[in-house]
Amino acid sequence: MQIIRSINTSAAIGLDSGGHEVVLLGKGIGFPKTPYELGDLSVIDRSFYDVDPRYLDMLSSLQQPVLMASADLVEQAEVNLECPLNPNLPFTLADHLQFAMERVARGIDLTAPLAYDVKHLYPKEYELGELALDIFQDYTGSRLPDSEAVTIALHLINAEAETGDEHRVSAMLQVISEVDEIVERKLAFKLDKESYSYSRFAMHLRYLIQRLSSGTPVENIGGTMLKPLANEYPDIYMCALAVRDHLKKNYGWHCNDEETLYLMLHINRVREKEQNK
Repeated sequence: MQIIRSINTSAAIGLDSGGHEVVLLGKGIGFPKTPYELGDLSVIDRSFYDVDPRYLDMLSSLQQPVLMASADLVEQAEVNLECPLNPNLPFTLADHLQFAMERVARGIDLTAPLAYDVKHLYPKEYELGELALDIFQDYTGSRLPDSEAVTIALHLINAEAETGDEHRVSAMLQVISEVDEIVERKLAFKLDKESYSYSRFAMHLRYLIQRLSSGTPVENIGGTMLKPLANEYPDIYMCALAVRDHLKKNYGWHCNDEETLYLMLHINRVREKEQNK
């Protein structure tokens, strides 16, 4: 196995015997100067094919235990769900798990949108979400809130290979485009729609639109954090209010404080990622 690029000390890109690129995880695998020939294949803990190149740089910011926990869950999900999953799922899910861990450290525990629907319409995915909490604890020693089981299940549902209604998808993309315009105008920066940080932001908007358009109520628990965060990030708060008002005026959708808080967190995160490039 030839190693052609180092991502960090424990992650690298290699070429298999057929000349195909593969992302590899293993202790010290990215430490030697590249390119080099890896003779001892036993040091490889995980390998991933068909990874979108835009996710590769993101790997360096992910903690190794979090990434390994995510990889284990995806492996289990492929067995239990008996269907192909997006090859980027181990990385997008790991990024979410790490973000959830950061939120918990700040004392923010949010009720997941679509919680009732996920539990009853996607029981297998929800069970895997619950299993993910145990796997995550085994690898990191930290326990995520039970509410994260729903959000993890949503990542699995989103990653399953399935066909959708073209009209519904087109309408959703239109709403996302309108929200993008509001965010760019209110905060005076340009979204990089080829970046992973934007993909993550758009995924949250997709979940939000699904819930609002179906009229599924969300328990307003995390909204208690809205006021202190609004004081800390007034520009982000005003941007979230502009999005909320737009959805109410044009689509008749009502975002409660919980959803407004979600919007603030994700708007702030995508702006920080763009500014730190």
